[in-house]
Amino acid sequence: MVKPKLDRRLIRNFDIFLLLTVFALQTAGTLTLYSATHSLEGIPDPLHFVKRQLLFIGVGLVLMLLFAFIDYINLKNWAIYFYVTGLLLLGLVLVIGETDKGAMRRIQIGFFDLQPSEIAKVILIIILAKMLSEKEGQLPYFQDLLPALAATALPMILIFLQPDLGTSLIFLVVLLGMLYVAGARSGHLAALIGSGLAATPLFWFYLLKPYQKSRLLVFINPEANPINEGFQLLQSIIGIGSGGLLGKGFLNSTQVRLGYLPDHYTDMIFSVFGEEAGYVGAVVLLLLYFFLIYRILWISTQAKDQFGALLCCGVAVMFAFQVLVNIGMTISIMPVTGIPLPFMSYGNNALLVNLVSIGLVLNVAMRRHKIQF
Repeated sequence: MVKPKLDRRLIRNFDIFLLLTVFALQTAGTLTLYSATHSLEGIPDPLHFVKRQLLFIGVGLVLMLLFAFIDYINLKNWAIYFYVTGLLLLGLVLVIGETDKGAMRRIQIGFFDLQPSEIAKVILIIILAKMLSEKEGQLPYFQDLLPALAATALPMILIFLQPDLGTSLIFLVVLLGMLYVAGARSGHLAALIGSGLAATPLFWFYLLKPYQKSRLLVFINPEANPINEGFQLLQSIIGIGSGGLLGKGFLNSTQVRLGYLPDHYTDMIFSVFGEEAGYVGAVVLLLLYFFLIYRILWISTQAKDQFGALLCCGVAVMFAFQVLVNIGMTISIMPVTGIPLPFMSYGNNALLVNLVSIGLVLNVAMRRHKIQF
């Protein structure tokens, strides 16, 4: 295995702006997590969730630096091994995984719950970047897209069987985004999207479970069932709306204190933040996400090769989709799919994967042009 070397000359290209943006988001997330969990019943230590989150932030930062300083060309060489390992883990979770809320997504390893579907997201970005960069922007025929489609379909099927609809959708969006950047023809992409839409009735009537259908439809009219499926969404809207312009202040979320909002420190953490920080705070948070995604895309334009550019674009698309869907579902403009908010939602697997993804982008940034001696 190639050991990472701390070349002082690489530091010249280290993107401190990207790192500071991540730190700002992670700080906001940790503070909001404390506000959302410090008064939970049955938890003797008010810092329980924060301590665990900080532990994995530390582990994630180590992994981020590891993936930043190993020359990313090695990832291209190892991509197939990552991919096979990811498939094996996704298959294993269907056999020995623990069931949580009707889904089998985690493998218990000591005090850590391994969630292979999260790891598979970054593995997919790496394998697609390898496959598409080898085409060198030459994708004139539809059959040129088939290897990438197959590479995406295999883990998607395994994840859908868990079932995990939200992560499956992330895979589709990442695929389309990376195909577009790699030079796929707009007509071919339109055909893929059209085929997906045409297959929607099949998924709806034969593959989706009743609770998945309810979650996808509840955002249209949560008042139709305010006690059951619509309860969480209505409480989220109430919380964000009650925050007003400047918010109620840190530790003053009524929805948290009275226990009205389910999943308030995971999928619905933006509701807590919006209630306490208000409209102004929510706008600042959205601007931070905008700058994060903008910076990643800017680094992609500076990459020295297409593999690096595709890595960055895959990460940018992944973050953008998760932010759009998560915040959208808390204000009832997107279906509720259980997608976490990057660097804000509590969740160790997602946190580690997000920091590893930032490490990949920093890697590309540091090697974006030949270093002058």
